[in-house]
Amino acid sequence: MSTSLLVTKMQKAAEKKGIDAKIFATAAGDADNALASNDVNVLLLGPQVRFMLSQFQKKLEGKDIPVDVIDMRSYGMMDGDAVLSQAEKLMN
Repeated sequence: MSTSLLVTKMQKAAEKKGIDAKIFATAAGDADNALASNDVNVLLLGPQVRFMLSQFQKKLEGKDIPVDVIDMRSYGMMDGDAVLSQAEKLMN
């Protein structure tokens, strides 16, 4: 539920900045399907699954999709602006 709230806040932050973005969350177990069926520019993992970072880095090797763990403080504060900024930095 907290991840869904963060997605909503990130979407609002993107709209406020005039960014047309599709921001979504999925369970780690369904991430492969989500990656295959969506045009993904960046992948952010929730802090609770940070242990899966290297696994996703290997899966995305050779693809132009940066992956990182959401800053724990930004996640805890549900700071959609900060997490959106983190995603933007990864894409640039």
